[in-house]
Amino acid sequence: MAIQVGDRAPDFSLPTQTGETITLSQFAGKQPVVLYFYPKDDTPGCTIEACAFRDSYEAFQGAGAAVIGVSSDSVDSHKTFAEKYSLPFTLVSDRDGALRKAYGVPNTLFVVPGRVTYVIDKAGIVRHQFNDLLNAKGHVTEALKIVQGLG
Repeated sequence: MAIQVGDRAPDFSLPTQTGETITLSQFAGKQPVVLYFYPKDDTPGCTIEACAFRDSYEAFQGAGAAVIGVSSDSVDSHKTFAEKYSLPFTLVSDRDGALRKAYGVPNTLFVVPGRVTYVIDKAGIVRHQFNDLLNAKGHVTEALKIVQGLG
């Protein structure tokens, strides 16, 4: 069952591209989180999306939001991807797909992991969901609009 707007966002504890462990709960009461699921590091659509988040990162910071990208790629793959494109935000490695499953992020065409972005408020409630495999830049535009409206 997919997580919907108004639902409590499932917590997680996963390794980042730096090897540190991050949890969603560490942001509770402090700042909203943009949690975006993407298919694979260093592929055309995912690179466009990651670079769009990078290019808008200051705006997300200005709105007080953290940005976290999620795929099943390894920590080493995330590290290489983040360094190659100067990504200033956190990437987490969901190797077994448990987080993707917890959020109900679907596969597209039965094999390609979906591209879904969630905006989670300070209280841990999902305030927005955007699901579109092909409109990579749209995820950034939609998320930023919602984050800026959370005040």
